[in-house]
Amino acid sequence: MQSLGKENHSSVSEFILLGFSSESQVRMALFTFFLILYFITILGNGLIITLIYLDTQLHTPMYFFLSILSLVDMSYVTTTVPQMLVNLVYPRRTISWGACAAQMFIFLILGIAECVLYAIMAYDRYMAICFPLHYTLLMSHPICIKMVTVCWLISIAGALIYTVFTMRLPYCGPHKINHFFCEVPAVLKLACADTSLNDRLDFILGFLLLLIPLSFILVSYVRIFVSILSIRSPQGRLKSFSTCASHITVVTMFYGPAMIMYMRPGSWYDPERDKKLALFYNVVSAFLNPIIYSLRNKDVKRAFLKVLAREGQLSDPGCFRVVQNHGPT
Repeated sequence: MQSLGKENHSSVSEFILLGFSSESQVRMALFTFFLILYFITILGNGLIITLIYLDTQLHTPMYFFLSILSLVDMSYVTTTVPQMLVNLVYPRRTISWGACAAQMFIFLILGIAECVLYAIMAYDRYMAICFPLHYTLLMSHPICIKMVTVCWLISIAGALIYTVFTMRLPYCGPHKINHFFCEVPAVLKLACADTSLNDRLDFILGFLLLLIPLSFILVSYVRIFVSILSIRSPQGRLKSFSTCASHITVVTMFYGPAMIMYMRPGSWYDPERDKKLALFYNVVSAFLNPIIYSLRNKDVKRAFLKVLAREGQLSDPGCFRVVQNHGPT
């Protein structure tokens, strides 16, 4: 009997992701909605990366960090949404123990990277607005590369701690995760052991990886607002406020739900609420980032129109004949 209990508690080969509603009509509606949202997110962020790569005028620290953010967002939604789409269509919603651990680890790496990137981008804006004369020196390309490298190192270390301390626990049947992917709080609810250590660890890591970057962002934007107030032109002041307000909206929409999810006591667990919160900081923020950070930006619009004009010239037969007539004889 003792060996049987041990087997039930430790021999977990797969989990079942319960996901969203079990009604077929609702599931098909959700499938269509999230599929469209996923493709728009991939196309929008992919477009940003492409434009920044093609246009040399966008080879600046701000757009370098934006391209990294877009790459993170594309990977972030790809870690969870395809699995969710498959589970909405097929009745078998299982995920192996190894795949669950891998999904959790990759999701955490990308989520932590996004947290740190928001802080780096706020710092970049602070340096550009408050120290414009020293900006190119203080934010040189080697320094930007080092900042992104540190970002990834922090992300990997944090994700490794989260994943190891979660997946090392024994788990009880029926191994049903009431979520649409393997997220730490949802998986911990299945543990057959005391998770108070994990709760304390989650709070400490949440403080280090969420609260500290958020505080850094808020301090940066307060200093930026103070500098904006010194702008004499009302139009310029309004434009700067509008841009900063948009950025703060995205940051709030990402950090707010993430802090509720990872810094609350385990007793506050609510699976239905957690699914909605996860959608905000995983899917919705990745969808809105290209719109708020880049597509509203005149430099990105100019780069987009330039690429369209270049493609139009290459596809114009008249243009091709002109090139032929002026070619070498």
